[in-house]
Amino acid sequence: MLILMNADATPVMIKRVCEEVVDLGLTPHPVKGLQRTVINVTGNKYQVNADRILTLDGVHDIVTITKPYKLVSRESHPENSHIDIGAGVIIGGPEFVVMAGPCSVESREQCFIIAEHVAKKGARIFRGGAFKPRTSPYSFQGLREEGLKILAEVREKFGLLIVTEAVDTETLDMVCEYADIIQIGARNMQNYSLLKKAGRTNKPVLIKRGMSASLDEFLMAAEYVMVEGNPRVILCERGGRTFSNHNRNVLDLSSVIYVKKFSHLPIIADPSHGSGQKYKVVPLSRASLAAGADGLLIEVHHEPEKALSDGPQAITLMDYDNLMSDVKKIATAIGRTCR
Repeated sequence: MLILMNADATPVMIKRVCEEVVDLGLTPHPVKGLQRTVINVTGNKYQVNADRILTLDGVHDIVTITKPYKLVSRESHPENSHIDIGAGVIIGGPEFVVMAGPCSVESREQCFIIAEHVAKKGARIFRGGAFKPRTSPYSFQGLREEGLKILAEVREKFGLLIVTEAVDTETLDMVCEYADIIQIGARNMQNYSLLKKAGRTNKPVLIKRGMSASLDEFLMAAEYVMVEGNPRVILCERGGRTFSNHNRNVLDLSSVIYVKKFSHLPIIADPSHGSGQKYKVVPLSRASLAAGADGLLIEVHHEPEKALSDGPQAITLMDYDNLMSDVKKIATAIGRTCR
């Protein structure tokens, strides 16, 4: 249920409506829009008698939200959400934001070499896994807190914000101490206890689409975070498993268009996981921007052949330069910016 307030509704009126919603045993989520405040209401498992709310001062109308995701839906929040990460970085606004770095934090030297280069060429956020969920238990699993400390040094030295993955509820608190954005990986998209706990933090949360998840399931994962009180959610299309044998995954750019139509949340693309092959990353990055994505999450390594994880999909520093040159031109052509 969505309560539309009058454009001239006062804070006192809005507070009174929220109190009435609570009295009904429901939870209000007021959102201030450009023209009016709307109050999203969650918790109703049945039709609510809204007559008493309609009589309150300042209430314009009540709308039933038809989508299963309430807070994520564009019905509840008509304007695009702009997620403020800090240091002047906003995802979902006019700027096309690039997050670049290695798949895994391997050493301080490795991260410093890559971070210095990507920062000079326009990246705003440094990506790197300190905890790595791997298919094989014998593969490199990450440096854990040592890796998080290296990421913190990268932020201090190069001015890049940090996005890194929390793989379970036990590691989430540690990741929150160091990261600017908490990443929920594809394998954890439906780890509901992790989503709920991330929703109780004050950190932006980046959710990757599961490898076989429908778009409604993807958006419902975001709903789990938002219903806990954290509205700063960023979606990430990273490709899914199909019958195709020429890709690791298939990057579904139609999902970007779908999300933009039915949700107010920003969505970025990960062409590295979306193909698994480095020669496809730059073309897919161009296509992602043209399709309406709000940014990129890409793997960059100065020595991909020596990478401890996902070397075949990591682009070189030179490839990264070419990518940034291309996306800046496309951004200008479609009315966006890219640093």
